[in-house]
Amino acid sequence: MAGLKRLFVMGMPATPALTTDCVILDSRGRVLLIRRGHPPYKGEFALPGGFVDVGETVEDACRREVKEEVGLDVSELTLIGVFSDPNRDPRGHTVSAAFLTELEGDAVPVAGDDAADAEWIEDWQSVDLAFDHAQIMSQAMRLAEQADKS
Repeated sequence: MAGLKRLFVMGMPATPALTTDCVILDSRGRVLLIRRGHPPYKGEFALPGGFVDVGETVEDACRREVKEEVGLDVSELTLIGVFSDPNRDPRGHTVSAAFLTELEGDAVPVAGDDAADAEWIEDWQSVDLAFDHAQIMSQAMRLAEQADKS
């Protein structure tokens, strides 16, 4: 790979940070969003998510982050995609494995951890979303529509 520079730390290449994001839909088609409690994008709407811990699968990290940020347990996760634009996070290069899940009934979110607030939003396109979360939402909605047609 001529021309590519790689940084190595303790024998391993230095790579982007791995994160996860979760699109949570309810039976009425609303999406659960948080208001970020910390920079970047403090106070703005975002999907629940965060960094994957060493030794943790992306699925387990997604479930943990949802539990920490909105107080809900999610089980079945469907991969939306991998989002890797080097500029998606102003803190540095992150790669997100984004998942979709649907909750039955009337789940009541409780903001915690990095979330200042958590709420069900009927029209996610009416709010500004942090990071590349609008792109993730668009892909998730296409996936959900395809599943409904099956």
